[in-house]
Amino acid sequence: MNFTDFENIHYGFIGLGLIGGSIARGLREKYPGCMITAYDVEPSSVEAAKRDGVVNICAYEIDRVFSACGLVFLCAPVSCNDENLLLLQKVLDPDALITDVGSVKGDIHAHIKAAGLEGQFIGGHPMAGSERTGYRNSKAKLLENAYYILTPTDKTPQEKTDLMETLVRSLGAIPLILNAQEHDYVTAGISHLPHVVSASLVNLVKNKDNAEGIMKLIAAGGFKDITRISSSSPVMWEHICMTNRENILSLLDSYITSLRDIRNSIEARDSRAAYDFFDSARRYRESFTDVSGGPIKKSYVFYVDIPDEPGALATIVTLLAFQQINLKNIGITHNREVAEGSLLIEVWEEKEIARAQEILSAKGYVVRVRK
Repeated sequence: MNFTDFENIHYGFIGLGLIGGSIARGLREKYPGCMITAYDVEPSSVEAAKRDGVVNICAYEIDRVFSACGLVFLCAPVSCNDENLLLLQKVLDPDALITDVGSVKGDIHAHIKAAGLEGQFIGGHPMAGSERTGYRNSKAKLLENAYYILTPTDKTPQEKTDLMETLVRSLGAIPLILNAQEHDYVTAGISHLPHVVSASLVNLVKNKDNAEGIMKLIAAGGFKDITRISSSSPVMWEHICMTNRENILSLLDSYITSLRDIRNSIEARDSRAAYDFFDSARRYRESFTDVSGGPIKKSYVFYVDIPDEPGALATIVTLLAFQQINLKNIGITHNREVAEGSLLIEVWEEKEIARAQEILSAKGYVVRVRK
């Protein structure tokens, strides 16, 4: 395989959901002449990708069609990697490279070692995502400015790691090299545990709300922000919790201790301890970098005051569309907890917020940007 010519590599995808589809779209956009073969348990996904011009060859089994591939992405749920890898191994070219996109690396590295494929593998984890799932929600832009962790094995040739790093960077992502064990501990803290916490908060409100559902009715602003990730695939998070169990349990125990500490401070009316708890979090949170990628992807949102009259929403959407501002999401806020505006607009890139603010302000609209 000539791995230095990305345009002429034949790429394979086993699993074509949100992440696999987004990588495939990114490859097609960056290297339009490349060949892409894809398999998914839902044939409609790869057939849709072929209609979109993203995929060249639809695979309906993991068979010899993948023998022509120089780089294969394992993009199915982590619990499926073992079986898929055994099928792929039977037809894989000896010079081909395998990577994956899973949120847990220890499990796939163990399967790779058992299969004797350590010299042909570099683990991968594009730390980008969405609460929406499936190929239909995939976008090449999903990878832009997102950290893309690579976990080579001890037997991975350095030149292959270097070239995989170059490929990742060419797709707009930010490569970061870690070992598998470090990756799993880090992601347990900044991705896996937050999903557990988010889901527990949503379930708490569900179980403690009154018969009229007042908590649900007025939930907005901060609560929606910190629980947005609870809309992610429950199947995926079940698999992650089972495969990264020890790291999640260790950090969950530490988190529970932290909750007990702040509970005790509140119970004792220890205002100094409560202040320090929130101030420490505020100061550390403000030190975070502003990279948009991550397991909990940054959203670019602003609010607009609109008059209560027919056509007001359509006017704003038309103004932005005319200026080529691509909207990711739009909705009406039914209360004023976060901002006085009643129209919420989400765009794909941070720079589009400033353009939208300029366009709408010139027409007399009040725009408020979420910090």
